[in-house]
Amino acid sequence: MADKTYLEWPFFDARHAVLERELDAWATQHIAQQHEADVDAACRHLVRQLGDGGWLKHAIAGAAYGAAGEGIDTRAICLIRETLARHNGLADFAFAMQGLGSGAISLHGTAAQREAYLPRVVRGDAIAAFALSEPQAGSDVAAMQCAAVRDGDHYVLNGEKTWISNGGIADFYVVFARTGEQPGARGISAFIVDAGTPGFDIAERIQVIAPHPLARLTFNDCRIPAAQRIGEAGQGFKVAMSTLDVFRTSVAAAALGFARRALDEALAHATQRKMFGQALSDFQMTQAKLAQMATGIDAAALLTYRAAWQRDQGRNVTKEAAMAKMTATETAQQVIDAALQMFGGLGVVSEQPVERLYREIRALRIYEGATEVQQLIIARELLRAANTKEQ
Repeated sequence: MADKTYLEWPFFDARHAVLERELDAWATQHIAQQHEADVDAACRHLVRQLGDGGWLKHAIAGAAYGAAGEGIDTRAICLIRETLARHNGLADFAFAMQGLGSGAISLHGTAAQREAYLPRVVRGDAIAAFALSEPQAGSDVAAMQCAAVRDGDHYVLNGEKTWISNGGIADFYVVFARTGEQPGARGISAFIVDAGTPGFDIAERIQVIAPHPLARLTFNDCRIPAAQRIGEAGQGFKVAMSTLDVFRTSVAAAALGFARRALDEALAHATQRKMFGQALSDFQMTQAKLAQMATGIDAAALLTYRAAWQRDQGRNVTKEAAMAKMTATETAQQVIDAALQMFGGLGVVSEQPVERLYREIRALRIYEGATEVQQLIIARELLRAANTKEQ
């Protein structure tokens, strides 16, 4: 049983503890942790379950469109991801992508765009995707080559995207393309592209160590109505970064969920496993490792929920979200590795809980900004603040 005392921290309101408790009970009943032979079908099913359960209302903004509130409650998003990740990594993925994939519409979409897409996202009727990365433009968004050229009431989109989560099963994609208003990141715009639009194809499905829907997308003279542009022309980079600022902290929360599950598994195993006439937990080396694991989790949780609380207070959290994401994902990797080591040979048996966690955590240190990128963001914010004070 995961430690829940963190819910008493001053970062949370009473409603957050209620949310976590209700979701934990729901997930225990509805979300099974098992091997999925058909990941696409499993993901679709999970989105539908989350919609039917009413949990996707927390992934969007705007009560008129079915959201829990007018804005996105970052602490709620984080608690949901942490809880789902403890139960099932694919369930966490399904929830997160509904939020990230529709986040630009929630934050910057027109009323018509919100009405057309967000209610379907909340119900689980439409699966969302966020298409930013390219073969030569991952962390370096300014190197984006995918381009959209205005042609009357349409844009014509050409190029490709890769590493796109929900690629191949999404009903719509928020796609970022160069429109050329200014050089670099300031000449990018965001568009909603519906699956099945002529000229838009799934070029390749990508298989990864923790299976989930992932694909490379291509656009060949793909015509998109100008009304499908999100925000102003040339403001796509701001749209992307504001969306990522909301959900980057939730990546840290998912890592916490994985880490807490690993610690629970390690504690249960260490107290039951007999070695040399005593329990594994009786050895001081085991106790030291458990102490390091628990301390690392609490430290990461403090950073995560500080960032979530600060964003909910309306503050800029670029630095704090980067600190949380970096620390929580790196810590979770260490905690899960230590748990697997305690299990010995059983830890590398396919589909054992710690083996699954070992595969699931690895990608979190890369997506939505690799650890090294988070370090650059933190340093940039520190130096910016220092230079401002000197002026």
